[in-house]
Amino acid sequence: MRALGTCLLLLLLLTGCTGGELEADPPVRAEGPSLTLAFGGDVNFEGKTQELLEKDPATAFGPVVDELKSADLAIVNLETPITTRGTAQQKRYLFRTDARAVTAIKSAGVDLISLANNHTLDYGQVGLFDTMSAAWRGGLPTVGAGRNAAQAYAPWRTTIRGIRVSVFAFSQVSDLAEEWTATKSRAGLALAIDRRQALAAVRAARKTSDVVVVAPHWGSEHDRCPTADQRSFAADLSAAGADVVVGAHAHVLQGQGYEGKTFVAYGMGNLLWGSGLLTPEDWRGGVLHLTLRGRTVVERDFTPTALSPETRQPVEFTPAERDKERARVNGLRDCAELQQTP
Repeated sequence: MRALGTCLLLLLLLTGCTGGELEADPPVRAEGPSLTLAFGGDVNFEGKTQELLEKDPATAFGPVVDELKSADLAIVNLETPITTRGTAQQKRYLFRTDARAVTAIKSAGVDLISLANNHTLDYGQVGLFDTMSAAWRGGLPTVGAGRNAAQAYAPWRTTIRGIRVSVFAFSQVSDLAEEWTATKSRAGLALAIDRRQALAAVRAARKTSDVVVVAPHWGSEHDRCPTADQRSFAADLSAAGADVVVGAHAHVLQGQGYEGKTFVAYGMGNLLWGSGLLTPEDWRGGVLHLTLRGRTVVERDFTPTALSPETRQPVEFTPAERDKERARVNGLRDCAELQQTP
């Protein structure tokens, strides 16, 4: 475990890491085989993180790989199309990388990437097709985008120890939404600005799944509290049958807790990010472990990380710093209007 550098420690102190004991979730009893899920935050390969690919993609994620590999299923949000082609879209921030990104992600123990975000089509449909092809060739499944709406809105499915798992990814970010939404005849993303198609897909999967997971891309960047629209969509997803909802896009950590019986983590911060770190909280992220029996989360463990100033890799906190950061994240539950227990 590596301690944070001096400048990063100062950065965290300036943002007011609160002290206090780590708040433990009450024990929950449930029957059946267990399933452990791991969720990381936003990932991009740009600037310093692209340099990691040029050095050795197999080590790009640094020490956090042990956290990801320990789960039955690990999921992250990839916000960089894998392409050298395509047409740059009319937007402020444009990212792209090469196929070494797949090696990096696979080497880190990630099993599934979400493409439902506001960068996957930075270089148009050509960039989307190249991304999906590179992932497929590298044995890395994707969710949340496709050659048409049927593929984009479909869940990724797997069975682990007899547990049928369905994972969805939807974006609610409005950037170029009209052009980027997948339709019957057009490739694109699973957009959920109009929620009806997304919620119908979740309800359908509920009938044939033991565990339903949703990874939304939503909310307001750099805001530690979820928007009213995020909270409303989380409630709708819970009513539709989602068991776990873990979001992205804010680039800062947001509250974790329960919406009804559904475990919700509104934002996981930045796990590996090389561009546009605008606020001190943008440097924070982590890996969330959830252990389920049946549809019930029986154990939660959050390992906070921060980005190295030198490499932008995630580095873990010292034990004392880790407890302070966990306490801070627990405190974010209040403005998220989530409960500690189901």
